[in-house]
Amino acid sequence: MTNRQFDTSRHNTLIRHPERGQYDRETVYGILDEGLLCHVGFVQDGVPTVIPTLHARDGDRLLLHGSSASRMIRHLSAGNPACVTVTLVDGLVLARSVFNHSVNYRSAVIFGQAEAVVEAAAKLHALYCFMERQLPGRWDDVRQPTDQELKATGVVAIALRSASAKVRSGPPIDEPDDVALPVWAGVLPMHQSMGAPLPAPDGPADVPLPGYLEAFIGARRDGA
Repeated sequence: MTNRQFDTSRHNTLIRHPERGQYDRETVYGILDEGLLCHVGFVQDGVPTVIPTLHARDGDRLLLHGSSASRMIRHLSAGNPACVTVTLVDGLVLARSVFNHSVNYRSAVIFGQAEAVVEAAAKLHALYCFMERQLPGRWDDVRQPTDQELKATGVVAIALRSASAKVRSGPPIDEPDDVALPVWAGVLPMHQSMGAPLPAPDGPADVPLPGYLEAFIGARRDGA
């Protein structure tokens, strides 16, 4: 059975504001599952590089994909170490002093080595995870990948063994002498929302909006 707490090490232990650190899988996985975009950091030929990309979680593995010819996929497929981050911004924290302004956020940082996913069925399952991660129900509604498309797509998996989360929430923390200043202070909440869907201009005009998409939009408009 997987340990529900990540072991702490010099890599994932928080130094700055350690009280905000969380090392349980539930918190880390919640951030990974809510965030649509991650940033993948690695060092190649002595040069640090950070690439924004999509991700998906498959149990205790983090999946990344891209062109099989991309330098990120090729580098990670060779087993080189990587650091993956996901950050969610929940609000602007407006204090009474410049120094104490902040943001409310939830972030997750993953450390590990990737393994290439090469077997066709495993790669197809990984692409299913990506599609269902982006929009649940979409996989069964669209054309499946061809053999050539599978070959052109590189997939790597990082076992989730070393990670941490950092979370800030709540109002600004002002200096006692600043509390009486006649300056508005508080939190400006931030939320991700969905707009009205825009149909592709080059397709049939009578294709109805699928039910799973209506449900997806409705859930987010309702704040679920």
